[in-house]
Amino acid sequence: MIESILKHPEGKTLEFKKEVANPVSFVKTLVAFTNTAGGRLIVGVGDDHEIVGVESPLLEEERLANIIYDSIEPTLVPNIEMFTVEGKTLLIVEVFLSGTRPHFIEAEGEAGGVYVRLGSTNRKADRELIAELKRGVEGVSFDETPMQHLSLSDIDLSAAEDILGHSIDNETLLTLRLASHAQGKIVPTRGAILLFGKKTSFHFPDAWVQCGRFIGKDKSRIFDHIELYDHLPVVVDSIMLFLRKHAMRGADFSDIRRKDVWSIPLDVLREVVINALVHADYSQRGAPVRVAFFDDRIEVENPGILLPGMTIDDMKNGVSKIRNPVIARVFRELLLIEQWGSGVRRILAETKKLGLREPEIVELGMRLRFIVYLDGLINVETSNSDSGSGGAQSGAQSGAQSGAQSGAQYTSILYLLSNGVLSAGELIKALELKSKTGSFKRAIKEMVENELIEFTIPDIPASRMQKYRLTDKGKDWLVKNKILEKTDEQVSEQDEQVGE
Repeated sequence: MIESILKHPEGKTLEFKKEVANPVSFVKTLVAFTNTAGGRLIVGVGDDHEIVGVESPLLEEERLANIIYDSIEPTLVPNIEMFTVEGKTLLIVEVFLSGTRPHFIEAEGEAGGVYVRLGSTNRKADRELIAELKRGVEGVSFDETPMQHLSLSDIDLSAAEDILGHSIDNETLLTLRLASHAQGKIVPTRGAILLFGKKTSFHFPDAWVQCGRFIGKDKSRIFDHIELYDHLPVVVDSIMLFLRKHAMRGADFSDIRRKDVWSIPLDVLREVVINALVHADYSQRGAPVRVAFFDDRIEVENPGILLPGMTIDDMKNGVSKIRNPVIARVFRELLLIEQWGSGVRRILAETKKLGLREPEIVELGMRLRFIVYLDGLINVETSNSDSGSGGAQSGAQSGAQSGAQSGAQYTSILYLLSNGVLSAGELIKALELKSKTGSFKRAIKEMVENELIEFTIPDIPASRMQKYRLTDKGKDWLVKNKILEKTDEQVSEQDEQVGE
């Protein structure tokens, strides 16, 4: 067993130390492990996995046990074992997720000495995270907690009834845990205000969603963004509308009916968005849920790290812990959630089916980021192995797929050309491409054919001096998709048409 553990990299539940020369660092790691998901600290192994062993292992075991007992509150009892590898003795100090968390370094006190594990690092927990650690032990979720200073009139019942599709009385509110008994009256829960509050932003200033479309692969150039303050069940569609706005749609005629082929995996992204909204830690302050659309990926980021006891591997294997059961229950009633714990598995299965890289899940700061990569998107559903009519169908499928791939760059290219004429080389540099990729060539070709852009030297398409300019049709496309504002000239033309 120990040999297989030594092959793993350091991470959320594993750390190597050549020696324990710094007791503070040692204690921080154990506190972080027991507050987060448990873990093993192996002494006698260097960062490069070199086996160096421990001198006088019995004395070192006693020393470490004393350090742990004297430094950590509440008292933590680890499991310390000795193993021999390559003729050298290693000490494995193992702790488990604690039922008396949060544990903290006694010298720093509870306010400053609580740590959690993020990746292979230890991070100091803030007040909100400490409160969540305590709620987890008590079995109380943040969104189930009653807001005793509010009344049921603070819930937008009309909106709730429209969204849920049925009338809502006090009994329904209590059943859905949108309300709770407190001090002899019925009051809304935090979940009710997050879902259907009349003044959600007042009570939860960071319970909103920020969406941005960026040119290239980083956040240095943004050309469209939106802030969403809709009720949570509605915001799902609002986010998807924003993503569709900046995606491109091709067509597949391989079947009797036309099928839309998008340049982004909409079903996958919908699952990711729902996952972020349901599992966000709305007690955290400082940042909303964020959706960032780049040329090569889409990142969906929510406040809150994984719940204690959970790891990223657990998520991928279908293990689920619900941070917000009130929000999750309403989402399930609306069929936004199917089977508990199935969302991430469906995301992984669908991206594999589409030929995409496996999405990346990262705990970053006190936030969780879900990265969906767009490189290599294909549409497997349109593939057809029949050879009889395969020629025409194959061509249609190929066109649809290439349209989806090249379409990912349409918006960026058109927007860049709205600022002036550019050569292919200048466009490639602005898009941060290494060369004229196939998708770039297809995008340029299709935009020229569709008269969205035009050559500056139309008589000599292959000229070394060739550049591209945006046409009026291209400008109209940008305006229609709300990427550019209408010019005064366009407004005047529209007014004249209305007058006629």
